[in-house]
Amino acid sequence: MGVEEIVLLNEAGEAVGSAPKVPSHHRDTPYHLAFSCFLVDTDGKVLITRRALVKRTFPGVWTGSCCGHPGPGEGLRAAVLRRLRDELGVAARAVVPVLPGFRYRATAADGTVENERCPVVRAVTSAAASVRPDPKEVEDAQWWTWEECLALAERPESSPWFRLQIAELAPLGAPPDWPDAGTGGLPPALVW
Repeated sequence: MGVEEIVLLNEAGEAVGSAPKVPSHHRDTPYHLAFSCFLVDTDGKVLITRRALVKRTFPGVWTGSCCGHPGPGEGLRAAVLRRLRDELGVAARAVVPVLPGFRYRATAADGTVENERCPVVRAVTSAAASVRPDPKEVEDAQWWTWEECLALAERPESSPWFRLQIAELAPLGAPPDWPDAGTGGLPPALVW
């Protein structure tokens, strides 16, 4: 596998190039494309993960199911399914955008900045799906109720992007009820 690339964006959300992922994350991280996924089982529980302690940025924080970066030319749906498989060993279906315009900027304790256009999607998997986390990515993974997710967003051990996303998702109701927001709000750089 080659060096993972991220898609660099201008303020309009248009692709303006690409760069290697790891060295691009620093104190002045360029604005780039990412995504967050909330994996929901058929009982309505959400897979919540704790980032691996060996992660360079935001190690050990609790967050949604998975995050990632679509590669140059990679569609959002394909990137989500790839990361769910590679990071968690999970197959999913019914991937839909729920917050296609989500953007955030956050600074880690070491000064590394996240600066992302980060559409949020919901994916569905079977109840009690077997999860096999990659230990380089995920320290722990647990199926939580929506009420437990809302409570986590009030605690400092959750990621900054999780707290911001929950603030926008909470008014939409429980995850199975989140409406498909469609693809119209996705940045121009990202195909479905």
